Amino acid sequence: MSVKVKDVCEALEELAPLALQESYDNAGLLCGDADMEVKSALLAIDVTEDVVDEAIAKGCNMIISHHPLIFRGLKKITGKSYVERCVVKAIKNDIAIYSSHTNLDKVIGGVNVKMAEKLGLKSLEVLCAEDEALCQIVTFVPRDYVEKVADAMFAAGGGRVSGYDKCSYRVEGIGTFVAGEDCNPFVGKKGEMHYEEETRVEMVVRREYVEQVHQAAILAHPYEEPVIGVYALSYTSASYGLGVVGILEKPMSEIDALKLVKERFKCADVRYSPLLGKEVRRVALCGGSGAEFISLAISKGADLYVTADCKYHEFFNAEGKVLVADIGHFESEQFTKEIFKAYLSEKIPNFVTYYSEVNTNPINHL
Repeated sequence: MSVKVKDVCEALEELAPLALQESYDNAGLLCGDADMEVKSALLAIDVTEDVVDEAIAKGCNMIISHHPLIFRGLKKITGKSYVERCVVKAIKNDIAIYSSHTNLDKVIGGVNVKMAEKLGLKSLEVLCAEDEALCQIVTFVPRDYVEKVADAMFAAGGGRVSGYDKCSYRVEGIGTFVAGEDCNPFVGKKGEMHYEEETRVEMVVRREYVEQVHQAAILAHPYEEPVIGVYALSYTSASYGLGVVGILEKPMSEIDALKLVKERFKCADVRYSPLLGKEVRRVALCGGSGAEFISLAISKGADLYVTADCKYHEFFNAEGKVLVADIGHFESEQFTKEIFKAYLSEKIPNFVTYYSEVNTNPINHL
């Protein structure tokens, strides 16, 4: 059976729903035809010109990356930047490009859990639990149109809770209304009380998707003036978020813990805050730029916090309470390719994937 781009996208979004990405992010299908058949996919951390050339050489017509190639809007595509050149080359060679970024950082089985796995951490919990900023959308639909309206709302981003998708609650009832003379009612007669068997459909939606889900409901709804209510919710999920905290199987000295981190993540060097002279047992991790969570790592009782992209003054935020280790951005996320391969091998058997052999780490060490 042939595999299409959209099949791969759907599989990856079961693992890491796009609704989980940060507001500044640009995860998802960035380039290519969703209905195109995929021969094979190249798995990468970044998309560079060398990576696109590698995909062409290996006969791959899809690239799956962690970091989005297109992060900010492109106003022109003239080949003046590497991003523009990659897009042009990918389009010319019928290569689709898909990225799973901050949404993959947040889920169980994602980037941070893979980091914890490499260090052998146990009893994992989320470091920075996601504040969903959820709303609840409610509407009342004639029974024969429930699935049409609900599916439109799901497609627009509604009904996603943690790792679950298409979540809704439905109650049967009777709706009443009297249509005025200037109305064009879908059912019933003008000026007469009408009783309609309806289903109350409600679902949660992240605040940034409220408008598009609301519009999707209006467009799919058969009524001329559908009633759609939006209510703010307060909810924090402990099941996903940025970073994790876990326990080492055996306590070790700070130097031994740093050596373990350096060895497991294949670091050229590790930048770290002053040693505190205590054992390391509880470890917090956050792949990529995680300096903002140093204080949170302290509050979680971490002895060691492993992250990347810490600036000079941010090391002071350790305040003699936690050992902070900066291992490098690429180093912290390098195993994302393993996540892609393992998951796709399970979800789409016989789908061919290759690890990119291009070292896209832009930082070198003398």
